Amino acid sequence: MDIVYIRDLKVDTIIGIYDWEREVRQTVSLDIEMAFDIREAARTDNIEHTLNYKAVAKRLIAFIEGSEFLLVETMAEQAAEIVRSEFNVSWLRLRLSKPGAVRGARDVGVIIERGQKQTLEA
Repeated sequence: MDIVYIRDLKVDTIIGIYDWEREVRQTVSLDIEMAFDIREAARTDNIEHTLNYKAVAKRLIAFIEGSEFLLVETMAEQAAEIVRSEFNVSWLRLRLSKPGAVRGARDVGVIIERGQKQTLEA
């Protein structure tokens, strides 16, 4: 299985359950690993045959910037569904964190996996 990834994608959004969190934008960070067969792209050297990580990042930025969730769990689940359905990704692992949300910790958040890993045939 090949993996296309985006690491530490920072997006400002409204996230949290406390009143003060509903009034300020906070930064969330995403790491995402996406299963995608890159062999045809490598053979042709053509962007049309791969998973365009810039397009994925732009879509997630637009979605998260425009959202107002209470829970990181909800944001992560909906972001994962966007990637799987709009970009034809069979499996992904998404880490969504809120830096500075807990005193003494660099960040907190969730890691989710959705879909099925597939092995590539030679």
